Amino acid sequence: MKGRKTVRKALSGDSLYSFCVTLFLILFGIASMIPLASELALSFSSKAASDMNAVTLWPVGFTLESWKYMLSQLSLWRSFWVSITTTVIGVALSLLINVLMAYPLAKSDFPLQKALMLFVVFTMIFKAPTVPYYLQIVKLGLRDNYWVMVLPHILNAYNLIVMRSFIRGFPPDIEEAAAIDGCGKFGTLFKVVMPSSKPVLMTVGLYYGVTLWNQYHNPLMFVSDTKLFPLQMKIQQILNSGGDMVAITKFADVNYTTATLSAVVVIFAILPVLIVYPFVQKHFTKGAMVGSVKG
Repeated sequence: MKGRKTVRKALSGDSLYSFCVTLFLILFGIASMIPLASELALSFSSKAASDMNAVTLWPVGFTLESWKYMLSQLSLWRSFWVSITTTVIGVALSLLINVLMAYPLAKSDFPLQKALMLFVVFTMIFKAPTVPYYLQIVKLGLRDNYWVMVLPHILNAYNLIVMRSFIRGFPPDIEEAAAIDGCGKFGTLFKVVMPSSKPVLMTVGLYYGVTLWNQYHNPLMFVSDTKLFPLQMKIQQILNSGGDMVAITKFADVNYTTATLSAVVVIFAILPVLIVYPFVQKHFTKGAMVGSVKG
């Protein structure tokens, strides 16, 4: 009888814990969605509603004028294209370089493993000072260069450690079987290890993708050509160009304001991430857990 009561008490405790955690996550999710919902509602609201601050979580005076105006701006689409291409190319290069570096670092028989890992951890703890970093990038000829938004981001110490931890836990028997069948190191890596590493590839790819998509600091320092502005810098330029936008919205017969136009570009920048994330969420969760536990 005592044993049964203990089990029941434990089960009721687990149920209460699960309920509290679930409730907290639901409330946290709702709170996180409020600013996005507010911006979305504002982007579809009329000029009068925006001027009167009458918009909360639902559009007032529903109109598509703000979206039509912003989506007709060629400069916005050019910046969108820059961000898309730098993100796709950057993620592809990052995954390739991370895999090629993480695989030997995951092998205990690799002679330089400890020295290279010490170097990787060192770069993770001690960041390069801004002025030497700036001078080095300029010296390499990357100022006002498309590649300045790709190359500085292709290797991150934390992501490399996550990739190495995952590969380190890969069953050695499978690699040995591949070697017996005539696979070399590269053949084993790309034909055996990588096809089974989709969770960690998705996880690390998402980390790099978000970093590249949201990058602002590097373009701000090294890009002055407006044709090379990524989306985040273009948004900042739009938000800062108050004078021109105020003139358009105040003195022209239009049904939008600077606030509704700003809301449009904010939603426009967030949408690609919201669209992509559900497709990688399952792999992302698994890869993040495995990469953090194995070491």
